[in-house]
Amino acid sequence: MQLQKSLRRTKIVATIGPATSSPEVLRALIEAGATTLRLNFSHGSYADHQRSIRLIRQTAFELDQPVGILQDLQGPKIRLGKFENDSIYLNKGDRFILTSNPV
Repeated sequence: MQLQKSLRRTKIVATIGPATSSPEVLRALIEAGATTLRLNFSHGSYADHQRSIRLIRQTAFELDQPVGILQDLQGPKIRLGKFENDSIYLNKGDRFILTSNPV
């Protein structure tokens, strides 16, 4: 690895998805200067991400280029149970109680 590249502080992050996960595209991204490859864990399966990580590591090894892997985890979500009639509509000013207890 060249000394100049190893001293670079700016990181270039590229997001990997279905259209960018082939070995050829990963190679092109790294050769174009991507230093970190981001996986969006809000989408895709465990097997998809496992495959992408293996390909990233293999490609980085072949190019003798250190590449970071950024695993983007989604933040907390409010999960609601089933509504009696599949949905509920609220109008501006309506009052409601949000509870984790069954109703």
